[in-house]
Amino acid sequence: MLLPRAQKFCDYQERYQQEVRDKLYSWGAKPNEVEQILCLLVEQDYINEERFARAFARGKFRIKHWGKTKIRHELKRRKISEYCIKQGFLEIPDEEYSNVLKQIIAKKGTAYAFSRGFESDLIQKTATE
Repeated sequence: MLLPRAQKFCDYQERYQQEVRDKLYSWGAKPNEVEQILCLLVEQDYINEERFARAFARGKFRIKHWGKTKIRHELKRRKISEYCIKQGFLEIPDEEYSNVLKQIIAKKGTAYAFSRGFESDLIQKTATE
């Protein structure tokens, strides 16, 4: 059965529904089986897209120093809802966000900050301070 295999896949790290759906199809699951397994995984809290969005936003900001624009784009690409994206942004303290942006501008410049996905108006404001 694919359910235990899917549970193990979800235990390894936070997953989102489409990622698990794609994995189930790659394992040869039929469409009705995929949706049934996904429902069970959500009910059993193996998949929680709000939790995924929070972990994704926190990790990409703290480790890769991505800005909110890039994080939003990547979450939308993964079909994460706007509500979950907003919840993910709660993991990024405003003061820490500003400090990281200041460091990036000081070390690499405004073009680099823009390429990392920081908001252009915030970059302009921070660069002129």
